[in-house]
Amino acid sequence: MKLIRAARRVISSFSQQETIISTLEETNISQCGAEWKNAIPYEMVPGPKPQPLLGNTWRFIPFIGDFQIEHIDKVSRKLYEKYGKIVKMEGLLGRPDMLFLFDPDEIEKVFRQEDVLPFRPSMPSLNYYKHVYRKEFFGDNGGVIAVHGEKWQNFRSKVNQIMLQPRATKMYVKSIATTSQELVDRIETIKNDDEVPGDFLNEIHKWSLESIARIALDVRLGCLDSNADPDTQKLIDAVNTFFINVPILELKIPFWRLWNTPTFKAYIQALDTIRDITMQHINVAMNHINQSDEEPSVLQKVLRIDNDTKIASNLALDMFLVGIDTTSNAVASILYQLAMHQQKQDILYKEIKKILPYTNTQITHEKLDQMIYLKACIKETMRMYPVVIGNGRCTTSDRVIGGYQIPKGVQVIFQHCVISNLDEYFTKSNEFLPERWLKNNELYKHHHPFASLPFGFGKRMCLGRRFADLEIQTVLVKIMRNYKIEYHHKKLDYHIHPMYTPNGPLKLKFINRVQ
Repeated sequence: MKLIRAARRVISSFSQQETIISTLEETNISQCGAEWKNAIPYEMVPGPKPQPLLGNTWRFIPFIGDFQIEHIDKVSRKLYEKYGKIVKMEGLLGRPDMLFLFDPDEIEKVFRQEDVLPFRPSMPSLNYYKHVYRKEFFGDNGGVIAVHGEKWQNFRSKVNQIMLQPRATKMYVKSIATTSQELVDRIETIKNDDEVPGDFLNEIHKWSLESIARIALDVRLGCLDSNADPDTQKLIDAVNTFFINVPILELKIPFWRLWNTPTFKAYIQALDTIRDITMQHINVAMNHINQSDEEPSVLQKVLRIDNDTKIASNLALDMFLVGIDTTSNAVASILYQLAMHQQKQDILYKEIKKILPYTNTQITHEKLDQMIYLKACIKETMRMYPVVIGNGRCTTSDRVIGGYQIPKGVQVIFQHCVISNLDEYFTKSNEFLPERWLKNNELYKHHHPFASLPFGFGKRMCLGRRFADLEIQTVLVKIMRNYKIEYHHKKLDYHIHPMYTPNGPLKLKFINRVQ
C-alpha cells in the first residue's frame, strides 16, 4: 500500500504540471521561424555537467556536494562567474531542468512575452499538499501559491482589485501603525542596556503576524503581549519549518516521493499547523463579518465581491503562509543595514522628523508618500539583499532565450540577487547608496529596471506587494522616530534561513532619541 501511495504521489505531482503546460501550449505558437533556426541548440547551453545516476542532484548532498542550499546566493554567483549570463542545470532528479538567467535584457523579454496564463516554476511538494493530500480542503480554489492555469486565473481575477489597486492599503494605515507601536513598546520591554536579545528577529515575526491578522481578518491576536497565546509561536515556527524544508525537498534527492521521510513529515505537519491555526482565526472573523464596516478586512472585501467563503479563506491562508517571514526578514535586514550605515540613518531620521515632528504625530498615507528617502533605503536593501533571491517562469512553448533554443518545460530562474549586485547594472553596486533611487540623483539613470525585482513583475507579481510596502514603511517610521539604531558586534554575513537574512544574533541597540 505504501508503494501504491508513493506511486500515486509521483504521478499526481507530475501529471498535473504536464497537463497545465500542454493546455497553455495550445494557446501559443512555437518559436520556429528564422530566430529559432538560427539559435544555438539547447545542448550547447553552458553549465555544470551531470553525473551518471545522480545527475546534478549530487551537488546538493551534504559533505560530498559542492552546493550548499543555505548559500544558494554564493552558488549562483559562482555559476555566473564560471559560465556566464545563461547557465543550464540539468539532471535534477524529480524536477525539470533549470536555466539560470543573469541578463536583465533577456529577463525583460521573458516577462514582456509571457503567456496569458504564466506558469511559475513548480513546487511539487506544495502542489502535492494542496491538490492531493488536502484536496478535500482546498478543492478547485487552491489560492495563488502552487496553483497554475485557469484555476489560478479564476482565483487571481477575483482578488486582484482588492490586493493591487494603489488605494488598496489606505484604510489600513491606522491599524498597521498600531501594531508597529506595539513592536516599539515590546522593544522597550525586552532591551537590556539598550540592546535587544539575539533572537530579536522572532519579535519582528510576531509583529508581522499581528499585522497580517489585522489586514486579512480585522482581528487582534496579541502576538506581542507578554502573555501571548502559545499558538502565536507555533504558527511562526511552522512557517519557518515550511520555508526551511522547501529547498531540501525540491533540490535534494526527492526520496519524499517514494516514502514519508522525516523532512517530509515535518513539512506536512508544519503546513497542517499553519492551516489549522489560521483557520481558527478565519472562522472567528467569519462569525463577526458584519460587525464593523470602518476598516473592512481583506476577507470581508472578497466576500462582498464574490460570496464564496472558500476563496476568501484560501486567500487569507496564503497571506499567512507567505507574508510573515518575507516581510519580517525584510525589516530585520533594513534595520541592520541602517545600523551599519549611520550617515544614511541620520538622513532618514531627519526626513521622518520633518514630516512627523512629534512621536505621537499620526502616520497617514499622505505622510508616507512624502518619505522618499525611506523608500530609497528599503529599495537599496532589497537590491543588495532581496529576501527572496530570485523568481522565474516555466516555458510553456519552445522559445529562444539568450540566443539559445530553449524547449518547453524548462524552469527559467531569474537570480536577481546576483544581477543587482553587478557593477554592469548598478554603479558602485557593493555600496549601500539609497540615493541611487532618487530621481534627481545622477546614479538613478544608471540602473537597469529589470535588474532588481524583489516583488517580481507581470501577471504573477507578488499579490501582497502593496500591503508589504505599507507594513515595512510604517514600522520603520515608528522605530526610527523613537530610536537611534546601532550594532556593535561582528559583522554579519547573509544566508538563506529560510529567507535571505543576516546570519547571526541580531543584537541591535535601540537608543532612545530626545523627543
